[in-house]
Amino acid sequence: MVLILSFLLLSGLIGCTPTSDENPDWPWQEPESELPETPVEPEEDATLDRWTDVSAEYGPLPEYIKVYKSPECLEGKKAVSFIAVADMTAAQWDIWSINDVAMEGTDDAFKTPSAVYSEEKWPVVINAGFFYSSGGKNYSASLAVKDSEVLAYNINYASEDWVTIYYPTRAALLETSEGVFNACWTYKGRSAHYMYTAPADNNWESRPAKTPSSAYPDGAEEFEAKTAIGGGPLLIDGGKFRNTYVEELFYGASGIAPDSNQPRTAVGVTADKKMITFVCEGREMTEGVTGLTTADVANVLLDLGCVEAINLDGGGSSCMLVNGRQTITPCDGAQRAVGSTIMIK
Repeated sequence: MVLILSFLLLSGLIGCTPTSDENPDWPWQEPESELPETPVEPEEDATLDRWTDVSAEYGPLPEYIKVYKSPECLEGKKAVSFIAVADMTAAQWDIWSINDVAMEGTDDAFKTPSAVYSEEKWPVVINAGFFYSSGGKNYSASLAVKDSEVLAYNINYASEDWVTIYYPTRAALLETSEGVFNACWTYKGRSAHYMYTAPADNNWESRPAKTPSSAYPDGAEEFEAKTAIGGGPLLIDGGKFRNTYVEELFYGASGIAPDSNQPRTAVGVTADKKMITFVCEGREMTEGVTGLTTADVANVLLDLGCVEAINLDGGGSSCMLVNGRQTITPCDGAQRAVGSTIMIK
């Protein structure tokens, strides 16, 4: 959506084993007909005991929020990555988003994470959903729910040529009014908003799947949440690797380059209700650090114990602040103004 991808430079990864011989000449991947990557065995260097607790470097934090820096390598690649781990039995999370509930664009301004932080001084702020501008209006392409009120919906159409139109279900992470966390796929129709236990079976190489409804795909329920954020692809569901970028149509010329190394942002929740917000640097802001694929991010979050997780906007949008301080260096060289954020206190 708002991703400005540059050519990737191939660098030797000292002490890391690369997963391929070279990066693609152009960051958008060719559409694939095969299913998404299957999970690999967890690497020892991805478990939390190999991450360094850097909480003290970012000033005072509530005792139930910790910040960690990654080991030098993640998924065999040189990495600069940070996570904030918040115990949600004590912590609170919230959403800031432009209000685009009519899906017709808004005059609401995008904000940098620092601008969001300056308003209420949340200890943790990360960029969240996808967004874009057109015709002088700002649009959200991702679900945002605050205090049970929908501020924006996941985009409900996609096309490569604007002749054939697809209606994908896209990922969301939500918390119910009972405090239950769940990753699901959603779709906003004309008269109802649904969530599903499986994605609509779309891919760019086939004709569009049926329009999502109360009968398709599986597990349809009317959407309800106290707090929710959309993005995609869905990475982990019920403790299982998913990475459904094919079904969610996040690959190809209009996608997010899921199979190439990029800066990434993601959010997940563990079985014991710890929320993990994740960012990784990329595009050589640190020498040799090109970023991760969405499959890499899914595997890292699985290793960290997440049972539900989704990918969020990445590239130049990726940013996590702790007490207002940047963790990674944004690949634009400065923070990008974004359409939504997650905040934790």
